[in-house]
Amino acid sequence: MVGSLYLGALRAAEEMARDVGDKAFADRCRGIFEAGRKATLEKLFNGEYFIQKVDLAAHPKHQYGNGCLSDQLFGQGWAHQVALGYLYPKPAVDKALGAIWKYNWAPDVGPQNDAYKPDRWFASPGEAGLFTCTWPAGDRIAEPVLYKNEVWTGIEYQVAGHMIWEGMITEALAICRGVHERYHPANRNPWNEIECGDHYARAMASHGVFLGLCGFEYHGPKAHLGFAPRLAPKDFRAAFTSAEGCGTLVQKRDGTRQTNRVEVKWGKLRLASLAFELPEGAKAGGVTATAAGKKVEVEYKQDGRRLTVKLSQPIVVDKNEHVEIEIVV
Repeated sequence: MVGSLYLGALRAAEEMARDVGDKAFADRCRGIFEAGRKATLEKLFNGEYFIQKVDLAAHPKHQYGNGCLSDQLFGQGWAHQVALGYLYPKPAVDKALGAIWKYNWAPDVGPQNDAYKPDRWFASPGEAGLFTCTWPAGDRIAEPVLYKNEVWTGIEYQVAGHMIWEGMITEALAICRGVHERYHPANRNPWNEIECGDHYARAMASHGVFLGLCGFEYHGPKAHLGFAPRLAPKDFRAAFTSAEGCGTLVQKRDGTRQTNRVEVKWGKLRLASLAFELPEGAKAGGVTATAAGKKVEVEYKQDGRRLTVKLSQPIVVDKNEHVEIEIVV
């Protein structure tokens, strides 16, 4: 978990260094990242998920060893949110998320908690939840990592958000549904999804689920914005925030056309390029753009389902204005 965050931080540092022209530091970060990625895959990936290598004789307490940790891919989920790509090969990521779903998700936490009592009860028998850690091979450590038997909303949202980026929509929404049902007003306070204590900040990982469902991408200095809805792509509408403004993303498909519109409701939005996702098998036959009611010349490039649209010159979309891209498919 910490290692994935470190690799993500190295990639972020690399990209920021390249943005400001510091090639030497960018290359250094990249070299450390590649070495860490290689070592992690060779030493910690067991073919199904990522484990911990630890000398249990020297450090017998509060480890997880061969356990399946729910937030083992924490850094990878972050990397997707800020468009840093894969920290590990996608097949390994897919397998690890599949293992988390297989071993740690419980439609009813009761049987597991009968066998292994949690330190704190955040989910009751009969309720669904994602356990922090399990030991699929049965080699549970005598005094394992703390909180292994608990259900944390922050980890649940983090895992669900990452699953969405990898296409595991049903599994992600099932986890979120489990949280929402536990915090139904008939059971608990829906405005306080507790974890360690009341109003614990980790539950704000739920915003990552929202970003994943939007397929949202944004780079302020490069004036780039994109979105690829994972839900209702034929008629989609959602909020967005940027460095200097906020507004609404809209996408509509009618079979032969796809229209993507970015509406600014407050502040302003600088744009030089946009990116969208086309329907499966579709090919862009033409792209037109308007901003504040005026036509804008564009160039576009398609790579698989991804369509990148580059404006002839950067624009600023002000409050109550919008930019609209119409794609013939």
